[in-house]
Amino acid sequence: MPDSGPAPTPEPRPAPGSELGSAPDAGAASSTRPQVVRRGGILAYAAPAGLGKTTLLAEIRRRAAARGCTVLSARGGDQEQRVAFHVARQLLQPQLAHVTDAELRERLGSWYDIVGPALGLRASAEGSPPDPQGLRDGLDWVLTHLAVRRAPLVVVLDDVHWADPESLGWLAAFAPRAEELPMLLVVAYRPDELPPEGAEFTGHRSGQRPLGLAPLTSSAVARLVRDRVGAHAEDSFCRDFWSVTAGNPFEAVELAAKVCDRGLEPTADGAHELRDLSAALKGSGLVTRLERLGPATVRLAWACAVLGTEISPQLAGAVAGLGGEAVADCAARLREARVLAEAEEADDPLQFVHPLIATTVYRSIPDATRVALHGQAAWCVIDAGLGPTAAARHLLETHPEGDPWVVHQLRAAAGENLRAGAPDAARRFLARALREPPAPDDRAAVLYELGCSSLLTEPATTVNHLRAALEEPVSDPALRHGIVYRLAQVLAHSDRLVEASELLGEEARKAPDARSRLRMQAEKFMWDALRADEPESPARSRRLAALADRLTGRDVTERYIIGLRAWDATLRAEPASIALKEAERALEGGLTWADESRGFEVPVLVALLHLYADRPGRAEELFAAGTAEFEKQGWRGAHLAFAYTLIGYIRFRRGRLMEAEDFARAGLRLAERVGARTPALWYATGVMIEVLIARGRTDEAVLVAREHDFGEPFPAAVTIPDCETVHAELLLATGRTKEAAEELAAVGRRLDPRGKRNPSCCPWQLHLALAEAATSPAKALATAHEAVARARQYGAPSAIGQALRVTAEVSEPADRVKLLEESVDWLDQSPAAYELARSLVGLGAALRRTERAGEAAEHLYRGLEAAQDCGADALVEVARAELAAAGLRPRALHPAGTDTLTARERAAADLTVRDQDAAAVLGVDATTVARLLSAVYRKLGTDRTGLAQALRNTGRDPGDPAGQS
Repeated sequence: MPDSGPAPTPEPRPAPGSELGSAPDAGAASSTRPQVVRRGGILAYAAPAGLGKTTLLAEIRRRAAARGCTVLSARGGDQEQRVAFHVARQLLQPQLAHVTDAELRERLGSWYDIVGPALGLRASAEGSPPDPQGLRDGLDWVLTHLAVRRAPLVVVLDDVHWADPESLGWLAAFAPRAEELPMLLVVAYRPDELPPEGAEFTGHRSGQRPLGLAPLTSSAVARLVRDRVGAHAEDSFCRDFWSVTAGNPFEAVELAAKVCDRGLEPTADGAHELRDLSAALKGSGLVTRLERLGPATVRLAWACAVLGTEISPQLAGAVAGLGGEAVADCAARLREARVLAEAEEADDPLQFVHPLIATTVYRSIPDATRVALHGQAAWCVIDAGLGPTAAARHLLETHPEGDPWVVHQLRAAAGENLRAGAPDAARRFLARALREPPAPDDRAAVLYELGCSSLLTEPATTVNHLRAALEEPVSDPALRHGIVYRLAQVLAHSDRLVEASELLGEEARKAPDARSRLRMQAEKFMWDALRADEPESPARSRRLAALADRLTGRDVTERYIIGLRAWDATLRAEPASIALKEAERALEGGLTWADESRGFEVPVLVALLHLYADRPGRAEELFAAGTAEFEKQGWRGAHLAFAYTLIGYIRFRRGRLMEAEDFARAGLRLAERVGARTPALWYATGVMIEVLIARGRTDEAVLVAREHDFGEPFPAAVTIPDCETVHAELLLATGRTKEAAEELAAVGRRLDPRGKRNPSCCPWQLHLALAEAATSPAKALATAHEAVARARQYGAPSAIGQALRVTAEVSEPADRVKLLEESVDWLDQSPAAYELARSLVGLGAALRRTERAGEAAEHLYRGLEAAQDCGADALVEVARAELAAAGLRPRALHPAGTDTLTARERAAADLTVRDQDAAAVLGVDATTVARLLSAVYRKLGTDRTGLAQALRNTGRDPGDPAGQS
């Protein structure tokens, strides 16, 4: 509804570069579509109330529709600000509400379960809710899809300052994308009332300041008066009219209507009445005028003000206590008095002429009456079948009275909002339910639900609520256990692992049954495994191994314990075969990544241990499945950030550095949305730094570390032990060896007593040896030899090969060639392409220095090609320099191949799996077979022990004769 009279209505100006202005003329058929539109933009109007924003936006909508544009529009409401997604639903629901559920599923695809509940298109599904970022991504997709399919799209948002936080936060984050789409986003707001979530529309980021609206000039007011009151209006009357209204379009239009209603002559003699008439348009004058219409009419106006926008006459009548005929009569009086807007049909929604009127009416309601009306509105909304969420916003305005019905509705509304991806709204409703207060038997449950709703946004508050819940008498064991698990989870994620472990230990002793006790033991084992300061790690490992040996994996709890046992074996450098065997036992019955009640730590650790055991292909399979679970569930915040980061880490360990960088950047972007100094951002930054160092872009790595405050103090929970050494690696790369040595020695002092001895995932000794080499060569060599011994104990070829290369780097020149030859032999048996390239180049350089140029050339050429395939640009330059020093020219490099095995590679692999002599069958020497198998391991992401399964995963059994091409 227009919020004023004829305010200035210029042509909508698209943002620079927008082609929306090239649409056909308004006289064209409405079905005509403009030509292809490549760019859009944002058009923002900021002005105080009454200056014509709504009229201007209505004109923009009209012109856009006349030019064939698809127009979406929404309006914030003073009374609906706390209704989550109120504005988003206005925008998108009309585009989708008319289709069947099957059609909606087809249109929304994988977003159906995520955005459907938020847009009111379907009921919330049971299970873990989407996180707010995942929901925003889903809404982004829907709006982008509409912009592309229904181009050009014009999205008009009025009264943005009253938009609900969920919608406003989404739209503000989406706004910059409008410039890349065939879409014009038009917003209007009162600048003094815009919440922080809407800062995007102020132009501070983009530099495009919003347009202001000026009051009408005296000549414009005179023209309005003569148009509305009469052409004979005298100049003095028009001047006084302008003076009284101060050029405010809304007041000018309303005052002109009052002049006509009074039959006041627009002459100098009649001008003295203008001020009194103007006073009746607002504030106490409007209230007095409303009271003259009678008690029933006042009650209806109050009911409408309480209900907000899009008010059905029946619901307003129920709140006001009026029958159908009385509602119609009172509504007619309010329209005649220009309080309510005109309606075409009797059942059309009731709307105020202007938000200023609605606000004035609402504030005029006596406090006690207003509270009672909100209570009445809550009952009426429920009776009308509009649901708990619609009632809950009214219950927020009522006084606590210990009413169980109120608590029930607020809890139900919180559940709906939480499952729809609006935890902040859920928290508001539950906080109000707690003040009601709930019955003593329900208080713990409300505190638990309140803690769950604030988990993502206020972890410290969550801890307080859940601790308070545990202090309540809880008769339901399942509820108490749920509180314990969630409290331990939030404590751990807040870097308070000691408290999480102690809580679970204490509650396990109180658990009434064996299965509950086992679940708590599993949770305690998990958080203890991630602690950097656990005092009794070896003892815990023994208990964990003994317990896992007795379990069969019949349920998730048992599989979690078995999975933790597999991870512990990896950390302690037990033979990789033991860890892999336990991991497969854990995976047999399935490990769910997106189970909110259990977390995703154990599935992640089980996947990662495959990487450290030279099975990165299997690790990627598991991460791909887990990532799909996250995306399906709408978990696109910290969970998806971890997933992308760790996929990048796997690609890094495989030597696919360009792919690793892409995934690491994606993880970093997602983690930046989660927040500063969070574990997700810490890991993403660490992996990004490792990749950049490997690619030879140390300066960029330093910049990334500085931008994200990457350094001590590090989180106590270190899921990826390798990340503990990243900062020291950066110090080494920038020549700060002394600082690196000190930091790495500290890492060793933390990890060694806890039994974390595996250099494949805890490589602190490798980096420490390099840091010590310049000042303490003997000490460096001893450190490196210890790392080799531990790597041999673990048995992964990549770990042994890497440790041997580092040992060669800190050894005497005479010993280097032999160590590097052995390193290459081991790395040829692994999928670690980058480490192989490093050892090949190192071996070639060592051979050149011993004047064995022919042998050096072979390894340097091979190392150069491997480094090129990996994307290790700095290593490529080292190899080129070594070749030049040997008087050799680099050969033309072959482009990197695919993961598809060649016929000879496949044949060598099949023969190896069947324990046949591949060299004899293929008629080649052993070196050629080793090279063929090296390529196989890198392409399939496995070592010799996992080759048979990896070949089966390619779709052909190793025993198939077709494999012997």
